[in-house]
Amino acid sequence: MSFLTIAETPTERLQALVDVGLAVKAAPNEYRTALDGRSVGLFFQKQSLRTWVSCDIATAELGAHPIVISNDQTGLGSREAPADVGRVLGRYLDALGMRVFDHANLTEIDDSTQIPLVNLLSDLEHPCQAVADMMTVAEHMPLSEATITYVGDGNNVCHSLMLAAVKLGSSIRVVAPSGYEPDAEVTQMARSIGEVTVTSDLAEGVAGTNVIYTDVWTSMGQEAEAKLRRRQFVDYQITPDLLEYADEDAIFMHCLPAHRGEEVSDEMMEHPRSMVFDQAENRLHSFKAVLLDELG
Repeated sequence: MSFLTIAETPTERLQALVDVGLAVKAAPNEYRTALDGRSVGLFFQKQSLRTWVSCDIATAELGAHPIVISNDQTGLGSREAPADVGRVLGRYLDALGMRVFDHANLTEIDDSTQIPLVNLLSDLEHPCQAVADMMTVAEHMPLSEATITYVGDGNNVCHSLMLAAVKLGSSIRVVAPSGYEPDAEVTQMARSIGEVTVTSDLAEGVAGTNVIYTDVWTSMGQEAEAKLRRRQFVDYQITPDLLEYADEDAIFMHCLPAHRGEEVSDEMMEHPRSMVFDQAENRLHSFKAVLLDELG
């Protein structure tokens, strides 16, 4: 079964991914040969650091063979139709992870191949990131008691985080300038499941929260909007002073890469309650959980 969106993932499966990710992190040697003899393709249309390295290492540490596929050689949608790419790779691989711009390419490939497909990031969602995020929260508090505040652009990371939070029993607040709110359909879906607040009021959004989470103001593909976005988001920077409005044990999270001095201050990145690099590490363990779910 493919893993393309949190929206399409049943709550029981999502909870299992978080639980298995934490189990693998606690005892990695127990899973060293779980996927011996398997091959996993890792396709990248967009730049990557954490996803590329964590997925490659996760695959190898489970005993499977990772093969990184660059879009420079593939030409997805230009040199070759997505469906044809999927049909070919399905003959070679046991599973395929893809980091793409257009989510429609993922659905076309998923329809064309019999192997499980994993969304490593698309313009719609970033589901593997959300599994790592919820693992990180779970390491500090029961998910059913957590209030998570996402500050910034209502983007793909925000979409997956919203849906994962409410499916796992947390409440979610999204704080964004007017015009940069998350997709209305995603918000409606999340509200049908659990407690969701969308506001432009930063003080309201962070008051008493357990988690403050942010992302870059300008994502890949939006570079032409960078100057405008910096003006629109200038009042939404996360700082130690802002953290004082949250719960006394609140943690700070960022999916990275961080633009220090824009969405987050340097002091907040290095703050004792910053869990940013624990969160980044959890990308490794969460992808192991995804692969074990797909192939184990």
